[in-house]
Amino acid sequence: MGEGARLDALRARYRARSLWLDQLPGDVLPRPRLNDSQRCDVAIVGAGFTGLWTAYYLKRHQPSLNVVVVEREIAGFGPSGRNGGWASGGMAGSPTVYERRGGLGAVSRALRETYSTVTEVARVVAEEGIDCGFLQRGALAVATTEPQLLRVKQHILGQYRIGAGEDDERLLDRDEVNARLPVAGALGGSFTPHCARVDPARLVRGLATACERAGVRIYEHTPALEIEPGKVRTPEATLVADTVLRATESYTTQLPGHGRWYLPLYSLMIATEPLSSEIWDELGWQDGLTVTDRHYLYFYAQRTPDGRIAIGGRGAPYRLRHPIQEAHERDDRVSRRLAQALVKAFPAVRDAQITHHWGGPLAVPRDWSMSIAFDPATGLGWAGGYSGHGVVAANISGRTLADAVLRRSSDLLSLPWFNHRSRPWEPEPLRYVASHAIVDMLGAADTYEDATGRTAKRVKLLKPFMPPG
Repeated sequence: MGEGARLDALRARYRARSLWLDQLPGDVLPRPRLNDSQRCDVAIVGAGFTGLWTAYYLKRHQPSLNVVVVEREIAGFGPSGRNGGWASGGMAGSPTVYERRGGLGAVSRALRETYSTVTEVARVVAEEGIDCGFLQRGALAVATTEPQLLRVKQHILGQYRIGAGEDDERLLDRDEVNARLPVAGALGGSFTPHCARVDPARLVRGLATACERAGVRIYEHTPALEIEPGKVRTPEATLVADTVLRATESYTTQLPGHGRWYLPLYSLMIATEPLSSEIWDELGWQDGLTVTDRHYLYFYAQRTPDGRIAIGGRGAPYRLRHPIQEAHERDDRVSRRLAQALVKAFPAVRDAQITHHWGGPLAVPRDWSMSIAFDPATGLGWAGGYSGHGVVAANISGRTLADAVLRRSSDLLSLPWFNHRSRPWEPEPLRYVASHAIVDMLGAADTYEDATGRTAKRVKLLKPFMPPG
């Protein structure tokens, strides 16, 4: 293969990872790799949202700091460039888990931090001129059965208990749901203003450019073979650093000794062709509003900046061997389920063509609760375990790690996910069995509730593997 053909194949591979990466303007070829050993103040492994937000805030607070980021593929290759495009408030973790560590007050402050982070992301997008379609019009959750409506009510009561108010999340009746977005079969739902639509690949790639403007050096096609205090070893060179931060999220499970840190699950998506203005008028879908349902295997959807519907959901099968592979990023069964959910909720799009199908691995900790950690004695830190809620959580992680590294006095360091530790997942094949049991039983529960209108009690059997509280 000639050099031109090799580069074309590389471009095609990266653009094929998601609708968002496919539509990126400009080139997607990797930046130069790290080929000479060097010293820096802070070495960051991973050029997704967590790594880049951390680098961004480090340079913002201390411009003289020498910060280097190494990335195995390209910035935004992983879930940061493939997710549903929701910058949404709400905790990436269990309030019950966090309350045990820090009390109800700390949980309430953590929840408020997620809300204010949506505004913080909007501020950086505007200040750095990142063209990513960021538009905050809130999120609508729709219930189409009585059991789903009960879960909506329980969720809202839980949010109120930990500090949310009616201005943050409120119950809607059928007419109020349909006034915001007519959804077939809606019985009621909820609305929160703390959510924005965003093109995640443009956001993460724009953030990488903003980091470089600030003086951060980013090396791509540079996998980290060893990550330890004071050193990151790559195939051709070694980074020596006072501080080493790991921002590898689900890919952490591919590092030696870290295979049980997370359950790497795939969330898959499809996207329609751009819809006509007549269809959008019929749908009555306000630009910027995001929508989800309350099935156990729920969908999440947005109206994209170029007029498509991008809809995603869980349910991809977990693979026992090599659970993270590009071959797992598409699944015909999940694609059909998403297409059926789309047409069922929005019959006006029944004739629309599906143009893209993709997925990405997300990191699920054993207690389903994110963690941010830093050890001043060794200079080693990390963050992750967002369980699919990483657009906002990663910004919080970046600001928290920057404050911890720079020894800044910060309320972020008192929030309950800082230095939280999740116990490891069970060894295989128990993790494999658990993941399949979760998907199969939740799918069966949805089928039962849709058919009968009664609550599926069988999901209680999953309690040992689901988030507490």
